[in-house]
This record gives sequence, C-alpha cells and structure tokens, in this order.
Amino acid sequence: MTQERVAESVVRQIEALILEGALKPGDRLPAERKFAAKLGVSRPSLREGLQILAARGLLVSRRGGATEVTESLNPSLEDPLLELISASPDVYEDVLELRHGIDSMAAYYAAKRRTETDMLVLKTAYKRMIVSHGQDDTLVEAAADTDFHLVIGEASHNVVLVHVMRSLHSLLEKSVHYNLENLYQQPDNFKHLRDQHHHLMTAVLEGDADGARAASDAHVDYVETALAALATQRQRENRANRRVAGLAAL
Repeated sequence: MTQERVAESVVRQIEALILEGALKPGDRLPAERKFAAKLGVSRPSLREGLQILAARGLLVSRRGGATEVTESLNPSLEDPLLELISASPDVYEDVLELRHGIDSMAAYYAAKRRTETDMLVLKTAYKRMIVSHGQDDTLVEAAADTDFHLVIGEASHNVVLVHVMRSLHSLLEKSVHYNLENLYQQPDNFKHLRDQHHHLMTAVLEGDADGARAASDAHVDYVETALAALATQRQRENRANRRVAGLAAL
C-alpha cells in the first residue's frame, strides 16, 4: 500500500474517532509514536494524514507541537439560542418539547444497543447525579443531570443523535438548571426525579427499549406538569398579594 493510501486510512480512522465522540473538540491527540502504533501506521503516514485533517479544519496545531481537535467543531447554533433563552425564559417550554423527541429516541436505541461499557458508564453517571444533589448546588446538579442524559444518548450509538445532543448541551444544561431551581421549591420533587431517572436507567440496562422510551416520556411529562402547577400557584399568590395590597390602600 502506498504512503498516500495509508494516509487516507489515517484520515478515515481519525474522522471515525471524531464522529463517534472518542475525540471531542479541544482534545489533544496522543503522542505521535503512540498514536501511529495505535492506528497501525508509520509516523510519516500519520503526519501526512494529520496535515490533510488540519487542511480540512478538523485539527489544529498548538505551540510545542501538540495537535488538537479544533474547538470550532462546537456548533455555533448554541450562541443565538442561549441569547434567546436569557431574554425569554418561556423558551424552556420549547426545550422540554424538544426533549420529548430527543430523549425518548436516545433511551429507546440505548436500550437496544448498549454495551457492557455503556452500562458501566451509565451507572456511574447516575451515581454522580445523585451525589451532586447533596452538594446543595443546582448548577452542579444540572450539569450531572444533563451528562446522565447525554450518556444515554451515547449508548444509542447513533452518531447524528449524539452530535445533536452535544451541540445543544449548554442549552439543555441551562434548561435543566432552570427546572431544578423551580421544582425544588417543592421538597418532594427530588425523590420523584430520582425515582424517574432510576426507572429510566433500569429500563436501558435491562434492554427494555419500549420501557425506556416510556420512562423518558414520563419523566419529561412530570417536569412539564410540575412546572405548570408551580406557575399557576405563583400566579394565584401574586393575585392574592395584589388584592391584599389594594385593600390596605383603602
């Protein structure tokens, strides 16, 4: 095989690692000797493949000779969405509608396709999410919650779905934080959310695709219903406060 064809093999292998999420934006590639051995190619062929990927904008060279996956792979659509959210919290309702589709699809295929490694990672993500609640910091908990759902997405082995979820990661995390800040006004909600997540995880681990999808939908349904109830209660309290303030002014 010519060096040119070997370089093309290098390109395909690294592109696959990026697509599968094994290499993420900002990740540094292994040392040249180690990486060449891992890919089963010579160092000159590896260098040629890296040059091709750099020309395509997938890799970037840093000072000191390090090569990284370019940060520009992070989709730019996040920024305007985040700006929109900061200006209009009502968008969080749209995010929950979106999650009905994304999360349920991820859960369904994760239950069908999860590997032993996926199951181990999912159990770890669930434990980390539960432990994060004890830190009494909804920002930390929202990050762990979002990662739990991303792990399920990764277990689906659908590279397009995974990249959609990653592209929306910051948006989803902000949404989860907003939800937790409101839901935890009712102390019982943590137990409900914990049980829902455990039910979802169990369905995925047991390979129950329909059950996993149903558990995902039930979780999002609960969040939507609970937030709506809190909003209604808040409106009633505001109305009562205005009435009392009006009477006091008489």
